[in-house]
Amino acid sequence: MNALLLAAHDGQHLDPAVASAVAAALPLVQGGCVDILVAGHQMATVAAQAAALAGIGTVYVADAPALASLNAETLARQIVRQCAGYRWVIGLHNLQARAALPRAAALAQAAYLSDVTRTAPDALERPAYAGAVTTRVQPLTEAVFLTIRASAFAPVQATASLARIEAAEAVQADTRSRVTGTEAVASSRPDLGRARLIVSGGRGVGSVENMAKVEALADHLGAAVGASRAAVDAGFAPNAVQIGQTGKVVAPQLYLALGISGAIQHLAGIKDAQCIVAINKDAEAPIFQIADYGVVGDLFEALPVLQAGLRPQGDAA
Repeated sequence: MNALLLAAHDGQHLDPAVASAVAAALPLVQGGCVDILVAGHQMATVAAQAAALAGIGTVYVADAPALASLNAETLARQIVRQCAGYRWVIGLHNLQARAALPRAAALAQAAYLSDVTRTAPDALERPAYAGAVTTRVQPLTEAVFLTIRASAFAPVQATASLARIEAAEAVQADTRSRVTGTEAVASSRPDLGRARLIVSGGRGVGSVENMAKVEALADHLGAAVGASRAAVDAGFAPNAVQIGQTGKVVAPQLYLALGISGAIQHLAGIKDAQCIVAINKDAEAPIFQIADYGVVGDLFEALPVLQAGLRPQGDAA
């Protein structure tokens, strides 16, 4: 059984989480082949980075001007053109793959599963009901398309033995929709998806000015900044740092939850954290049911004490 991975990239750099997708694919192929599809324009650098990942057989590169700004429909066509003969077609659980893979699965008459957290030849596991339960799925179709939660898999390492790089036939662009632009949030802080330390604020922060105090603690520790949906909806933090079922799923070594009550949608995004520390004035807040350590009290009395007692850290990415 072979697997085809969809490479996530920004045009110049392969997303480091692709190494986790390789780790997810290896148990499925049982000694078979794991290949990568790189689609875009001027992809030589990205293809070389993909070829350096351990466990990769061949990197197929679909490189054409028409693929410079990929919409979901065009990417789905490209996946279907390349996926013949593969039992597994795998992407990261990001916006691009979540848009393209279901379309590709429909075109290929294959099964589709999202947000897979464990892979084995006999069954796949994925969360349901905002992470309240874990479902085991036994695919019965000849081909299965799936997205994986990168934080659930330890990434493979780079290797000195490079995989083969071969050209793939590029499809014609589907013009029924088009990407009008992309906007990247510039930040000197670690990326949420790969950060070892995360300091996150919730509705209890109370204001944008108070959220700045949360950010100051994060900068003191060299940590990433996160926020609950309630904090984002209240305008305390940008949508890009939202954590939870409708935001990002994280798996840091340490998660500081400040003024976060712990709604089930937020807990779905932090269940893989190794250690959760919560500060909230409500002793009945649900966050305390999963926290490893909890402080019941005024957040803004605790913050200065916490910052004074923690020594500054370097980059925690």
